[in-house]
Amino acid sequence: MKRVYIDFTPDDFGPEKVITVYDPKTKMQGYLVIDNTARGLGKGGVRMQPNLKLEDILRLARTMTWKNAAADLPLGGAKGGIIADPKDPNRETVIRAYARALASYIPNHYVFGLDMGLSESDAALVVDELGDPKASTGKPESLGGIPYDELMITAYGVVESVDVACQVAEIELKGARVVIQGFGAVGKGAAYYSHKKGAIVIAVSDSRGAVWDPQGLDIDHLLEVKNKTGSIRNTQCRKEISLGEELFLDTDILILCASGDVITGENVDRIKAQIVVEGANFATTKEARNALYERKVVFVPDFIANSGGVIAAYTEMTAGTASQAIERTRNTIRKNTSEMFRICREEGLPPLEAAMRIARERVIMAMKAKGMWKE
Repeated sequence: MKRVYIDFTPDDFGPEKVITVYDPKTKMQGYLVIDNTARGLGKGGVRMQPNLKLEDILRLARTMTWKNAAADLPLGGAKGGIIADPKDPNRETVIRAYARALASYIPNHYVFGLDMGLSESDAALVVDELGDPKASTGKPESLGGIPYDELMITAYGVVESVDVACQVAEIELKGARVVIQGFGAVGKGAAYYSHKKGAIVIAVSDSRGAVWDPQGLDIDHLLEVKNKTGSIRNTQCRKEISLGEELFLDTDILILCASGDVITGENVDRIKAQIVVEGANFATTKEARNALYERKVVFVPDFIANSGGVIAAYTEMTAGTASQAIERTRNTIRKNTSEMFRICREEGLPPLEAAMRIARERVIMAMKAKGMWKE
């Protein structure tokens, strides 16, 4: 028997359930981690990636516990994962097999949602397979969804947190230089909303390359080319730079929308930005965050900045509208970012510790009310 070692230690908060699923007919392999349901049923999107590990889902489920609590939503933390290439021609059968395998949990213990590799058509598959419109959020409007792009709303919230961070750093967002690592769904949205607020986006990157123009990139052109070709490599921009170099450009704001652990103890000294915001989960390591704090770089952690998607999902679950999702995202993220920085200022805590205090207190309060917390 092969042993699987997981770099995750259970604690007083969870996880409550760790489920692995496999379907021999379709070769579907996947996970569901329900981390903590003290505040409500588990909520967090399902990620589809070929190299997905259980450790990834465990970390993400815990982040959802904190994210939902920080956003003050009556939801617990959970996360799903399907080990598959999103471009797999058999993706429909794989997604349906995943939904069937978890039918005893969806939607009474966990509500399916969208994450990397999935779209509203996949949410529709889950609803169809399980015969229940409550099985998933992010579904088409024709199935009871609301007309919003969950990841664009995530990006909208990220830029709202950037705006608050600018006030703390005493920088005007209008006219500020912005670099965005990652030009997927969230990164594209971050570029769009930053540009809309008058910021100058000087560099963006995707998995195939990076482009830079110190005078400011043509965002409309970038979005058009990316949407048509799937890459920014064919854009008519001033200069292509080596992938990864965008992180170390001279800029006011760096928004991380790619993958985890991109700023580490080894490269953090090369960061020139005055503000660093995590649009992606776990974009910075502990060593990097400590170094940024010592240098007085203004930092916003992932579950404070990128909670717009789950706020929108909850709005859909409660039969709300797209405009309500946008308004709730703006108000919640601006309030949480401001509260985090207030705690930082008054108690001398680094941003992540201040954010964790907000989330932990809310989860512990709910656990105590249900007799789940051991003093």
